[in-house]
Amino acid sequence: MNKINDKLVPETLPRQGPAWLAKLAAWGFAKRGWTATGDMVDAPKAILAVAPHTSNWDFFIGLFALFALRLKVSFFGKHTLFVPPLGWLMRKFGGIPVERSRAHGVVEGISQSIARQDSMLLALAPEGTRKGIYPWKTGFLHIARLANIPVQLIGLDYNHKQLVFGPVLSQIDDVDEQMQKIYAFYANVAGKYSENCFTSEFPRE
Repeated sequence: MNKINDKLVPETLPRQGPAWLAKLAAWGFAKRGWTATGDMVDAPKAILAVAPHTSNWDFFIGLFALFALRLKVSFFGKHTLFVPPLGWLMRKFGGIPVERSRAHGVVEGISQSIARQDSMLLALAPEGTRKGIYPWKTGFLHIARLANIPVQLIGLDYNHKQLVFGPVLSQIDDVDEQMQKIYAFYANVAGKYSENCFTSEFPRE
């Protein structure tokens, strides 16, 4: 286990943010009793799949970690959030507007956008909701496959107050097979409200 700080981040990953903010966020992260464990993906482009998502607190824990690690990430957001006055702030923090009613072509468009970048981290929640749904959305795996980039699984473990940097899926061939591996990993990660995550029913290692 490690105290969270930007020394945990490989040099290949895109970075941003001042050192003072990173130190403040790391202090706040530790003050709440949280630590980090595991190793981050070492690649200029990757998808960070963060789960389980069972509480609004997930956002604040993730934000502390993001600032502490000084990571430059992009994320999806409902297009209605990108209008004034918050629109500029959403984009500043890496937001990518998505109109859900026009979902057709989104995966291809995002993968092409990633392919044009020299570096890019795309953070998302596979569940897409705080409710315990099954199956999880698989769009992130299709994006990774088309863009030929890895996916790192990241767990928010409230039982141990750990940010868990889990397995890196380097090559996406069989989406269904990969999803079973993903479910198995998150079965060992306890969300704040574990009853809202169906993976809590999986056998634990």
